[in-house]
Order: sequence, then C-alpha cells, then structure tokens
Amino acid sequence: MRRRLRTLVARVTALERMTRPADPDATAALDRRWAELPAAVRTDAQVLGRRLAGCEGTHGVFPRCDLACTPCYHSAEAQRVRTDGSHTVREVERQMAHLRRARGPSGHAQLIGGEVTLLAPEDHAAALEAMRRHGRHPMSMSHGDFDYEYLERLAVDAATGRRRFARIAFAGHFDSLMLGRRGIPRPRLEADLHPYRREFVAKFERLRREHGVRSVLAHNMTVTPRNAGEVAEVVGACLDMGFRLLSFQPAAAIGNPRRWKEDFRAVTMDGVWREMERGAGTRLAWRGLQVGDPRCNRTAYGLCVGRRWLPVVDERDLRDLAARDAYLETFRGVDLGGPQPLTTVRVARALLARPRALVLAAGWAGRFVRRAGLVNLVRDGVRPLTFVVHAFIDAETTRAAWAASEAGETAAEPEVRAAQERLAACSYAMAHPDEDRIVPACVQHAVLDPEENRRLMRVLPRHPRDRGAGV
Repeated sequence: MRRRLRTLVARVTALERMTRPADPDATAALDRRWAELPAAVRTDAQVLGRRLAGCEGTHGVFPRCDLACTPCYHSAEAQRVRTDGSHTVREVERQMAHLRRARGPSGHAQLIGGEVTLLAPEDHAAALEAMRRHGRHPMSMSHGDFDYEYLERLAVDAATGRRRFARIAFAGHFDSLMLGRRGIPRPRLEADLHPYRREFVAKFERLRREHGVRSVLAHNMTVTPRNAGEVAEVVGACLDMGFRLLSFQPAAAIGNPRRWKEDFRAVTMDGVWREMERGAGTRLAWRGLQVGDPRCNRTAYGLCVGRRWLPVVDERDLRDLAARDAYLETFRGVDLGGPQPLTTVRVARALLARPRALVLAAGWAGRFVRRAGLVNLVRDGVRPLTFVVHAFIDAETTRAAWAASEAGETAAEPEVRAAQERLAACSYAMAHPDEDRIVPACVQHAVLDPEENRRLMRVLPRHPRDRGAGV
C-alpha cells in the first residue's frame, strides 16, 4: 500500500511539473536575454526577454542553392559545397543542443541555409526531428520550387505509411529577382509568380486532405528598387492565399557582391511598409509589440476576417495596451507551441494564477468582435496573418560594428555605432557550439559565412557533375 502511494505521489508530482506554465530554464533564458538588450529597446512593447529569447536559424548545414537571386545573402563559396544529409543532421543536432542550453527548452528555429529541398526528404525529416527533440519549433526555408511528391515523402514515412508530423511549417521565398525557377526562369513581374505562390499553398492543402498533416506557411520576398512598386500588389494577391505570415526584406549589400546590381539604400523600411499598407487596404499597427530593434524589425500581428485585416494590439487604445501587458506577464516563458492537450493545461494554469488577465482578455475579445462585426465573423471566420519587415545591415557596416564590439569598444562613427546597438538587440541568431556563443544573422552572413564555406568546400566538395542554377 505504501509503495502504491509513493508511486501515485511520484506520478502526480511529475504531472504537476510537466504542466507548469513556465519551465524555470525558459524564464532564466528570458532573464539573460533581457539583461543583454540595450536600454533603448527595453520598452513595454518589447517581446525579447519577455515572451521570446529570440528566433534562431541554422548555418553551414546545406549552403548550396539551385536558383540564382539578385541579390543573394550567401557567399559565393556556398555554391561549391555539396549538400550532404548526414552532415546536415549532425550539425543541426549540435547547433540545436547549444541553443537548448543557451536559449532555454523551447524556441522558434529556421532550418535554413541554401535550398532545404536539395536534401533527400528523409534527411530533411531527420533534421526537423532533431530540432524538435531539442524543443525547437522548426520552419523549413525554401524557394518553393519542389513537387508534391517531395513534400509527401518528407511528411509521411514511406515504410509505414504513417505521418511523421502532425504539423509542418514552411516559408516559401518568391520574388521576381530569383532566376531559374521551373516554368518561369526569368519572371518579369511579381504578378507572374502568383500561380506559383498558389501552387505552393495548394501542395500543403493537399497534404492535409490526404494525410491529415496541418501546415503553417510564410511568404518571403526581397525588395529592391526594381520591385518595390509591386509590394502592394503582392500583398493584395496574397491576402487570401492561405499564408500565415507575409515577410518583406529590403535588400542589403550582404553575401556575394557579384549579385549587388542596384542601389539598395534607395529602398527603406518606411517605404516598404507604406506599400504593404496600401496592399492591405488599412493601417498596419506595429508599435504595440516590438521584436528587437525597430530599425531591424517591424511586425504587425493581426487577424483577418475575410479580406479585412485587424490588429491584435492597437497601440492607440489604452485597453489594448493593458491586455498586451497582461499577456506578456501571464505567458512569460510559457511554450504555446507544444502538444495541444499539454498546452491547454499550461494556459489554464497560467490564467488561473492571474485572474485579472482573464478579465482583460474578455474585454479584448469584446472589442475585437465590435471592430470586426459579429455578422462578418460568423460569415467569414477568422484567421491569423502577421506582416513583417526585416532590414539587414550592409556587410561593410556589420564587419566594422562587430570588430568594435569584439574589441569592447563603442564606434565613433554614428552608422557603425547604430549597427552595434542593432546587433546587440538582434532577434535572429545562430549557434556556434565550438565557440560557445550565439551570433546575429547579419554577422553570420557578413563576417563568418565566407570562411565557414571555404572550410566546407574542403570537407564537402561538389562533384563536377553536380549541377545547379545558382552558381
């Protein structure tokens, strides 16, 4: 009887710990990240150090791509590295283990490099599984030019016929600056790519119908003076395609300098944002929630009712700001992307610990219904849609800022000093286990990629017959 009682107590204790809203390692990682941030970005709207330690990406795991882009953020040496599944899985495992130690038990990580679908589907799946083992919520970054059969082999185990994943996340990069896409190797206009954007989404809709695998899809687009005037048209076309996130990146002079064809500084974050608002047909409220430095990231979290976009947080409404503050406090360190039953219990416990958050949430829901209209909600439903602009730093400025930071100095030149501040607040970083450090993505691409890829050229040389468009 005593043994049974001890077993019962042990099980109840384990269940209590498993369903705690926040893991102590997660809150410790958030504390560290908050302390690292420059004082200027520690605002009430800041998400880093409060909800997220930051987004993560892989590097040096599959550098090569089979498309050519102008511009391209990867060094010229990347094209001379062979895509090798065992190398990818091994390096992903090492990098994710380091992120687990440094950034806590959960996080959003991108499986990124060159083109992810150059990996065999089984190797791609093994890399995603390695990321999940370390508590990461992975998203595969692709140009989207792959067949449904590849996606099916990735998501479904051919030997058993069972799905490997209940949900899969992909980002498709589509813009007219990309050369070599099947069917349209040299697009003239962004509108020429709309059938390919729809086809990308349709593959995942078919995967859900046939195998029950749900998906989260993002759309990425690089913006230069050549296609800046087409951003609004792309937003309007993509509103009801099924993407959950629309991300635009003003081009920066990073990566292969032979691909720098235009004056990238002519495209500004403000200019791109105005075009996005024109395409959405509404103001995209972004100041209520900030991820890192506003000179790098601008994010508008919202919900679509039909084609009408409504913000999650309208910074002009003090009640929305109060609800935001309660959300950030209540769910600090809580992993909301885990298995649904476990997540539901964690959310319930977090809300029960702060009853006022329930009151504020109810008030927010009532305001949203009034803004959207009850009839519209019933007729059209609601779906999440986030708008993002990411502005990278030019390579020359990044190198100067990183050198000064590594030396423990503050640069005298205003542009370089600003870059130091932006790097310190970076929301997108990559792990280097051998050096026990995490570096910003701009530093990875501008400073570290060329030498890393030269080393990989010796370890994974491409065979002369291994052809690719992105040379």
